[in-house]
Amino acid sequence: MGQKDYWATPVEFLISNGGDCEDFTIAKYYTLRQVGVPVEKLSLAYVKALELNQAHMVLTYYEKPSSTPLILDNLISRIKPANRRPDLLHVYSFNADNLWLTKKGRRSTLVGTSDQLKPWVKLKSRIQNLDKDINVQ
Repeated sequence: MGQKDYWATPVEFLISNGGDCEDFTIAKYYTLRQVGVPVEKLSLAYVKALELNQAHMVLTYYEKPSSTPLILDNLISRIKPANRRPDLLHVYSFNADNLWLTKKGRRSTLVGTSDQLKPWVKLKSRIQNLDKDINVQ
């Protein structure tokens, strides 16, 4: 919030009345997890938005691990499969557990755990602290 590369928690995002692509993606991810979508079906994907020539983040949903994921993006309102989004160059994706290199939207190479991403680790820590504060009150 007002910082470069600050990833807002879903609550921070909602009360700020706006955010960047990471904030939208994180809010979607946590909302879908909260309503029961399994972690293995979701990934936060770092991409390059080719038409904007800038880094961007989207949420990907996999019906099956081998399927082409659907892209949930704050730049366009329609949900489309990754193979129908030639405007996005996929770089890597991650979820609560893992980190992958991606090709054309698909997870191609497991390269480790998502705990290698410092902004993700900081975000998870803030969310856990908020949960503790709520449970104490």
